[in-house]
Amino acid sequence: MIIAIPVLSDDGINSLISEHFGHAPYFAFILIENGQIKSVEIEENPHQEHGPGVIPNYVKSHEADLIIVRGIGQRAVDFFEKLGIKVIRGAEGSIASIVNQYLAGKLRDSNYTVTRKFH
Repeated sequence: MIIAIPVLSDDGINSLISEHFGHAPYFAFILIENGQIKSVEIEENPHQEHGPGVIPNYVKSHEADLIIVRGIGQRAVDFFEKLGIKVIRGAEGSIASIVNQYLAGKLRDSNYTVTRKFH
């Protein structure tokens, strides 16, 4: 299983989740095998300026099964779901704490959806 997490820095397992997933400076891709973290790869986000569906397709290209985010818009959630990628919203903390909560069955989707207000 591969978990994607948008993060603020390239500090390995100690990287903190980014508040705004699509504009995160980095994405972490965590390989899980036998219920444990096998590897963590962090890449600079090549699509900080992007259109609808670009980030979900980028995450899919890394064969992620799940994306864990802090906040996300419903349209992005719909794109991920169409690609077969599960979304968990409302996470906080470092990669280590988030993934350990998920593996322990303690991380639940909070339905924390960001809505944009247009003026």
